[in-house]
This record gives sequence, C-alpha cells and structure tokens, in this order.
Amino acid sequence: MSQCPFSNLLDPDTYKDGMPYKDLKEIRDAGPMVKIEDPITGIPYWAVTRIKEMDFVSKNPGLFSSAARSAFPMEMDEFTVEMQQNTIINMDPPLHQKVRRIVRNAFTPKRVDSYEAEFRKHAREIVDAVASQGECEFVEEVAAELPLIAILELLGVPLKDRKKFFQWTNTMIFADDPDMSISEEEGQLAAIEVIGYAMQLAAQHHEEPMDNITSALLDAELNGEPVSEDIFGWMFILILVGGNESTRTVMSQGMRLLMEHPEQLQYLVDNPDKISNAVEEMLRYNTAFISMRRTATEDVDVGGQLIKSGDKVILHYHTANHDEQVFGDDAMAFDVTRAERMPDLYNQLRSFGIGQHFCIGTHLARLELNVMFEEIIPRLRNPQFRGEPKYVRSFFVNAMKELNITFDPELAGATAA
Repeated sequence: MSQCPFSNLLDPDTYKDGMPYKDLKEIRDAGPMVKIEDPITGIPYWAVTRIKEMDFVSKNPGLFSSAARSAFPMEMDEFTVEMQQNTIINMDPPLHQKVRRIVRNAFTPKRVDSYEAEFRKHAREIVDAVASQGECEFVEEVAAELPLIAILELLGVPLKDRKKFFQWTNTMIFADDPDMSISEEEGQLAAIEVIGYAMQLAAQHHEEPMDNITSALLDAELNGEPVSEDIFGWMFILILVGGNESTRTVMSQGMRLLMEHPEQLQYLVDNPDKISNAVEEMLRYNTAFISMRRTATEDVDVGGQLIKSGDKVILHYHTANHDEQVFGDDAMAFDVTRAERMPDLYNQLRSFGIGQHFCIGTHLARLELNVMFEEIIPRLRNPQFRGEPKYVRSFFVNAMKELNITFDPELAGATAA
C-alpha cells in the first residue's frame, strides 16, 4: 500500500493539532502492517498498528533490531546514529540486558514505593501554589513539576538547577516544533550541556559518593570494565527525558481528557478510590511516546505482509492502544471505568512498550500520576478551558505546549482532607 490515502505518521504536521484519532483508525482498519510512503525523507516504512504484531516485532530483536540503525523514528545522519549507539534504547541483546541490569535496581517497585511520602509532599505543594488563584497554565505550573523534581532527585541534581533542566529537556525534545524556535543544532547543544553536567556529577561522586541512579551507573561494571563516559552520559540523558517528559505529557493529556468528559471527572471526585483505574485509561488513550523504530534484519512475514531485510518498521504505540481486537468496539472512547470491566488493562496497554525494551521506569511513572491526580482531582474543582490547548508538533512525543485552565479558587485552609 502507498501513502495515499493515509496520513504520513512521520510528518510532525500530522500531530500539530493533537492526536489524529480518525486518521489512525483508517490506517489500523487497513491492516496490522501498513506500508506508508514518507515524502519528507524518501524512506518508506511499515506502520505496526495492532498489538499482536507489535508484540511479535518487539519480542524478536534478532529479526527487528534497535541497533541496526536507531530505535528513534526520525532519520539521522551517520554521525548521530553512531553517537547514539551508546544509548540503551539503541542496543540489542546481549549488550542491552547487561546495561539494563545496571539501572534496574534503582527502579524496583519496592524502592520506588519508598518515595511515595516524599512525592505526596511535593504534590501537595505543587497544587497549593495554584489552588487559590483559580487559574493556571497546567503544563508548566502543575504537570511538569513532580516528574522533574522526582527524576532530578533520583539523579542527584540539586533542585536549584531544576529550571535549567526543564529548558534543556524542552530544547532536546521539541526541535521539530517551529513555535518553540528551536533548531536541531540547538537540540544537540542542549544534549551536550546535559552530558557536561552529568560529568560534573560524576566527578563529585568520586569525591563524595552518592546513593542514587547516577551512582548505580558510575559504580557498575560492563564486561569487567567500568561503564564508559559515553554510555554514562547518554544513559543520563535517556533517564532524564524518559522520566520527565513522558509523565508530564500523560498528566497534561489526562487533565485535558477529564475536562472534555466532566461526567467522568465528577465520577472520580465522588469515587477517589477509582483514580488509579483512571490513570490506566489516561496511559492507554494518549501515550507519551508515539512511536519507535526497528529495522528488519532478514525477510520475515508479519501480519500477512512480507517485511524485507533492511525495511524500516515503526511501532505506533498510540494506534495499538486503540486496537479494537484487544480493547473492544469502544476502544476509541475515553472511559475511566474501563479498568473496572477490564481488570488486566494495565497489562494490555502498550504505553510503556513490551519485550526487552519495556520501560524501566513504569512503576515510577504510575506512582507519580496517581499521587498527582489524587491531589488535583479533589482540589481543582470545576476546571474549564481558557483558550484552546496547544500541542507540540512532533511524531515522537505526544506532548502539550500549553493548557490554560480556570477552576473554582480554593479558600485559604480548605485543602483536601
């Protein structure tokens, strides 16, 4: 099949007004593996639209490689591809498992759960800062705060440098969006700044040892040798962006969805014990990372299509998360009660990927989302849009630039019980 009549899923303009739900359904209805032309780069690709085929591609790294080119969906020059080979996301077995093992212990459910009390304290302070105002720009003032605070604490970065990292992260992620006035070169320079900062932390750790993710990376061995500076630097960036941007995005999109469905928001006000179920639906309905890439290493049949060696394969997580064969005929509807009738929803969604590259920070993201919405929902009452939401022009990150809202101002001392 050719690109016509389908949208190019790797054109950032496809997403400039938000997720193109109807376009994605048309592609999904055409089959689980759809060949799409990309006139921007001239490189066609296979879009994986359903969960069964996504799982097959994701669980067979010998057939579909992350390292052969890159796991990132965008096209990059050879220098950038080579430079990013030190990023865990661009590794195949057995190296991938060895590097993953280094940071895995920092993200165990037991360790993450130990942060809950501190996260709740931060969440209350974040909502305290806006609750009495009756309005806020939700993305930066609310959604961005806890994920950034949390990941910087885990990396050993002082909170005084928080805004600096907020700006660096935006610069790296949003280079496709002209409204952000950011070039690809600026994105690369921001990455160099972050790596430079990481190297300063490494030097500090050798003088005064830390106990966090940074120290776990620095103290580990890979094939009997200390972790290289290149791998440490790129792992630092990946953890920073993955742990910050993804949760901020789901929180912003989740708030938008609740405001668009006020009866569902009221249901959660009345039934706060159901917020964790609602978080799963937010994760399903608007994934943070839209797509990743694999490269076929040999000819293989998937979903009735012959994928040839060297073909570009795009795992489109958002499309798969609306797979009617898994989530039912109402898969395109947002429903915070879905998990009540589908108890294994958290296992079925593919927002965190599947297989060897399953997101290592899954438990952390879920904890942050639950803690924040348990504070937001009872306190920011009767939220209304103040202007249209603004979305980031990107086929990689499903982020929001701006979500201006109003709500009933909270009276002094009237915080939630």
